Amino acid sequence: MTAPLDAIILADGPHSHAKVAGLSLRERAKRVAGRVGATRVLVVDGSDRAQIASWWDAGPKARLLVIRAGDQVVHTPLVAGLGAASGDAIAVAPPDPASDDVAPGAYAGAFVVSSDAGRVIEKLARGESDTEIAAGIAEKAAKIEHGPIARHPVRDAREKKAAAKLLYRIVHKPQDNAITRYLYRPVSFPLTKLFLRTPITPNQISYLVGAMVAIGVYLTASGSMNRVIAGTALCLAASYVDCCDGEVARLKLLSSKLGAWLDTIIDELSSVTYMAALGYHCHLYFGRMYFGDLGFDPWLASTAIGVVTYLLTIYCVYYNIIVVVGSANSQDYVGKFEVVPGDEPNTVRLRPAATKAIATEDLPPVIRFVATYIPYIVRRDFIAWGTLVLAIAHLTQVSFGIQVLGGFVTSVIVSIDHVRLVRQRRAITRAGQTLIRRAS
Repeated sequence: MTAPLDAIILADGPHSHAKVAGLSLRERAKRVAGRVGATRVLVVDGSDRAQIASWWDAGPKARLLVIRAGDQVVHTPLVAGLGAASGDAIAVAPPDPASDDVAPGAYAGAFVVSSDAGRVIEKLARGESDTEIAAGIAEKAAKIEHGPIARHPVRDAREKKAAAKLLYRIVHKPQDNAITRYLYRPVSFPLTKLFLRTPITPNQISYLVGAMVAIGVYLTASGSMNRVIAGTALCLAASYVDCCDGEVARLKLLSSKLGAWLDTIIDELSSVTYMAALGYHCHLYFGRMYFGDLGFDPWLASTAIGVVTYLLTIYCVYYNIIVVVGSANSQDYVGKFEVVPGDEPNTVRLRPAATKAIATEDLPPVIRFVATYIPYIVRRDFIAWGTLVLAIAHLTQVSFGIQVLGGFVTSVIVSIDHVRLVRQRRAITRAGQTLIRRAS
């Protein structure tokens, strides 16, 4: 375990108050320091240098992280390696830096010191620059290359625009599929830019999404086809706004476990409640049109089945990702695991089982297209558009039937995966082995 970390943000440059992607350079650097574990953070400008020594003396004399934020925008990858370092370390530019103002391997504007922290404090208090101090410790300090989205100079309007463009690259998640990347992000990202100009937090955006879905579900649960179309359209709009909370959180460094779970809970509730509202609409609008007198209402019965299967799926999926995968994102769900040895004696861990790729190169173009894109139709972002199209076509009964059937099939698949996973965990216990609770 590394020692405690304190941080000083040097914001004495002329551009420290310039805002890029919703945050000033100094505030972003302060949040970056907090992300890597700094317990105390001091933001200083030219008039604050005399206060550095007293601030340091009042603390526990931890390791010291120094970040320059007066003329550059910084992001977590600049100092992530420094926060994990046990001794002195300097952030340097990688072989292909995002900006040519710093050569590959050259000092990039952040360093951490341990044993000589007191001497560094004296130099900073005297007014020495971080570049001068970094040059003095470079011989014995470890050189740690920063990540690809870590820093960019902000000295004029052109560089400010380039810095924002660099940061905007982080809105894309590795789990994004083609529909999200090409149908959702092009709309949600301009909305995100608007949110960045306001004090609205990611959690507040999630509450807005929840309110939009609640209104959409209320409209959908009616016998009016026009109200269903309006409610479905509002739920679809909510799915676009839903993309913004994560984008704002990543750009403003406001990601949190609470926010992740809030987003997840609202997503799952929106799926269940919309399906139930659509079933109630079919009960009101179609009645016994298709079924005659069966002694019960098939629409309400199907709604109950849908709710049960949806809840069963949610339980199995989140048991999987919470207990084993260690995530709050349903996109991280793993269907099959294999047991592999752990790092310590008599320990094992569950690793996602390797899946055999389907070779599509030799298939006819039509089949290759279907094999590539058919998995997308079961995703929430595709279903949201499909439900609106079917509602406009007055085929809400088809939409409801597809959702109930899809929920039932999905619950069967994940239930089988769940039973297999529980059996694996029980077999490990019976063998007297210790299971490391996170898959890798």
